[in-house]
Amino acid sequence: MLRLATPGFLRFVQADKFEATYGGGEANVAVALAGYGFDSHFLTRLPKHEIGQAAVNSLRRFGVKTDYIVRGGDRVGIYFLESGASQRASKVIYDRAESAVTQMRPDEVDWDGLFEDAGWFHWTGITPALGKNAQECLKEASKAAQKAGATISCDLNFRKKLWTEQEAQKVMNPLMEYVDVCIANEEDIEKSLGFRAGTTDVESAELDEEGYRELARSIREKYNFETVAITLRESYSASRNGWSAMLHDSGDCSDPVRSTRYDIQIVDRVGGGDSFASGLICGLMSYEDSRDALEFAVAASCLKHTISGDFNLVSREEVEKLMAGGGSGRVDR
Repeated sequence: MLRLATPGFLRFVQADKFEATYGGGEANVAVALAGYGFDSHFLTRLPKHEIGQAAVNSLRRFGVKTDYIVRGGDRVGIYFLESGASQRASKVIYDRAESAVTQMRPDEVDWDGLFEDAGWFHWTGITPALGKNAQECLKEASKAAQKAGATISCDLNFRKKLWTEQEAQKVMNPLMEYVDVCIANEEDIEKSLGFRAGTTDVESAELDEEGYRELARSIREKYNFETVAITLRESYSASRNGWSAMLHDSGDCSDPVRSTRYDIQIVDRVGGGDSFASGLICGLMSYEDSRDALEFAVAASCLKHTISGDFNLVSREEVEKLMAGGGSGRVDR
């Protein structure tokens, strides 16, 4: 997607110009994984014109391979961002109706060829929210990835401006049969799957930790996930959040465990969940202990909150340094 953001903390009605960058759920994950040294590919549909090419170039710039991108259609999806501060929340306005990816057809892609050597396939709940075509493509992709033996991860990512809870649950529940690693926050799980996290009150920044543990157990048992990761955000204000996560699997975290908690002064929150997802994927493929994978994911996402733009432009070494306790913010000379 094309991101048009007001400079600094200006409101939409104040801005006489916008800062243009590119991003989007799965694209953010692909860029981060390329930065961690993985062979990272991205699939979408983009127009052949210059704006579509600029979106492709933004991925290539950070090492993502774009060979499988389908070219066609007239529009690149756009979202407008007004960054909040203190008690004023950030705002997002979407302009993505009839974008090229919403018109993508399953027969435009060789799904078996696409996943021939793939080890991991990641998607988010934003994609099926784009309509019937996207839902059909996603199902074909999931079937081919599963057939190829790739691990499939899903970040539920419910977006109320794209569809209703009822629509989401009708589509998302059947897709869970293909998912090995489920990533979400409490709202995503409630809106997309119909499960609620105990007595947690997100608005008051109070977490019912046992409620989250039970939630992780419930959805893992219900859908037979290999791994469930739930991000825990304590929203004190638009500028300051508590950030941690919980993981439940059949190995090191057979009893749901909580990560280190970070107190974050936020520069840019957009893409924070995607940076957690990419960190978790990297961690699960890199560490034998899934607790370490969880800590890598939370540390990576903590760092993303300090970076402008959708993409998490940090190295594996920077994440591991924070994991080891290097969070003082001192100048690195």
